[in-house]
Amino acid sequence: MTAAFITLGLFDILDILLVAFLLYQVYMLIKGTVAINIFVGLSLFYLMWLLVRALNMELLSSILGQFIGVGVIALIIVFQQEIRRFLLLLGTRYNVSQKFNLNNWFALDERGIPDIEIRSVVSACEHMSKTKTGALIVIAKNMDLQNYADTGQILKARVSKNLLETIFFKNSPLHDGAVIWANNRILAARCILPVTDDTNIPGSLGLRHRAAIGMTQATDSHVITVSEETGNISYVMGGNIKVRITTNELRKFLEGDFSSFII
Repeated sequence: MTAAFITLGLFDILDILLVAFLLYQVYMLIKGTVAINIFVGLSLFYLMWLLVRALNMELLSSILGQFIGVGVIALIIVFQQEIRRFLLLLGTRYNVSQKFNLNNWFALDERGIPDIEIRSVVSACEHMSKTKTGALIVIAKNMDLQNYADTGQILKARVSKNLLETIFFKNSPLHDGAVIWANNRILAARCILPVTDDTNIPGSLGLRHRAAIGMTQATDSHVITVSEETGNISYVMGGNIKVRITTNELRKFLEGDFSSFII
């Protein structure tokens, strides 16, 4: 009698690592959302089906098997938002067309956000914070945000302190919604953003903050918010929010994230 040993080759180890990576990415996407409960429920359903098959319960096994047979389609329907978010982030991170774009190679004067524009935005946020004027400013990175810009009013205007304060003035027809800042221009105002469904967000954060978090989860953009109730400034990136930051901290965030970035 010879003992059987499990042999693992290089590709077997690579296969395991890739599966583990994909499962981790799925978990990070659905963590803190209602989708995690659905995922757990589907996993328990699948384990129950395996148990029923192991016990040779033919009738129940065949019934459950019918649901398992359409499992992939059901997963796509149930997790369509999470799948879309994953594909968007994957496509953005490895966006070959952006990396080999000739405009990015030769348009050296378009590198980063000019310091004068950063100062204008910081100054506007400081004034709106003091006057408790609500604001929502989306800063584009690699991803094209034209679809979100089309939900609002296209401006394509130069960034300035006065323009931002005018847009978010409470009696302005453009104040309700977000401003999208892309390619050193205010691309659009009064834009509609996707709202996050993360259940771990504190109740003290309102719809403006939830929209900022949702936007950074769906795209690679960063978002600045000014609370209308408290005047607090927040900075959001990658679904993470830093609340009650100072204008000096805001300037450091913008300089660190965009001063040497090609936009």
